[in-house]
Amino acid sequence: MLKKIKTFFTSTAIIAVIALVLFIAATGSLYTVAENEYACVFRFSKIVDTVDTPGLHFKIPFIDTTVKFPNTTLLYDIPPSEVLTSDKKSMTVDCYILWKITDPQVFYQTLGTIGDAKARLNNLTYNSLKNLMGKLEQNDIINEDDASERNDIYANIKTEVGSITDTYGIDVIDIKIKRFDLPEDNAQAVYSRMISDRNQIAEKYIADGEYEASIIRNNVDKEVNIIVSNAEAEAARLVAEGESEYMRMLAEAYSTPDKKNFYEFMSGLDALKASLTDGEKTVIIGKDSKLGKLLIGN
Repeated sequence: MLKKIKTFFTSTAIIAVIALVLFIAATGSLYTVAENEYACVFRFSKIVDTVDTPGLHFKIPFIDTTVKFPNTTLLYDIPPSEVLTSDKKSMTVDCYILWKITDPQVFYQTLGTIGDAKARLNNLTYNSLKNLMGKLEQNDIINEDDASERNDIYANIKTEVGSITDTYGIDVIDIKIKRFDLPEDNAQAVYSRMISDRNQIAEKYIADGEYEASIIRNNVDKEVNIIVSNAEAEAARLVAEGESEYMRMLAEAYSTPDKKNFYEFMSGLDALKASLTDGEKTVIIGKDSKLGKLLIGN
C-alpha cells in the first residue's frame, strides 16, 4: 500500500514538472509586437528575424530572445551648445531633431540602444552646426531678413547629418533650430550694433522724406510764381485796356465843341457836388472861372 502511494506521488510530481515545463515552453515561445515598435529575434546572439507586423508571434523557447525598438518618429531635444561664426563671434545654438529607426537590425549592430543613438546624433548635429556656422558671419544669422531664408541652414544640416545616420539604420526627418542666443559677453555689443543700424535706417528715411518734401515745395513755389506772374500780366493787360478805353472815351468826349462844353459843364457840376457834401458849406468861386461862369450863366 505504501509503495502504491509513493508511486502515485512520484507520478503526480513528474506530471506536474512536465506540465510546468510545457507551460513555460508555451509561454516562452510566444511574443507580441505592438503597432509602434519593431521586434528583433536573437538566436545565439545573432539576429535571425525582424518583425514589424503587430500581433502575436512565435519563437523557439529557451533559445530565442527578443529586443524591441520604437517604430515611430522620435524627438530628441539636443542640449544647447556654443559655436563660432566665421567672424569669430560666439553663439549658443538650441535645436532639436526628429528621427526614426528604419533598419532595426543595422541600428542594433551599430548603436545598440536609444541612448547611444541620441549621443551619436548629438555629436553629428553639433559637428554639422559648427562647420556650417564657421562659414557664416554673425550678421548672416542675426538680421531682419525673412525667416524662410534661413531654411537653407536647416536643410544643409539635415543633409549632412542624414548622410551619416543612414549607416546606423536611422532616418533624420527634420532638424530645426529653436533659437540663437548670444553669450553675455557680447550680447550688449550686438544690441548696440542693432540699435545703431536702426538709427541709421531712421535717419535715411528722414533724409529721404526731407528731400522729397523740398522737391514738392520747390514745385509748389514754382507753380505759385507762374500763377502770380500770369495774374500780374493779365492785370496789366486789363489796366492797359481800361486806360486805352478811358483815353478813347475822353477823345470822343472832346471830339466837337458842343461835347467839350457839355463835358466841362458836367465835370464842374460833379466837382461842386463833391465839395458840398457833409453838411452846409460855403464855396468861393471866381466869377471868371468856368464854374462861376456856368453858375452865373455868362
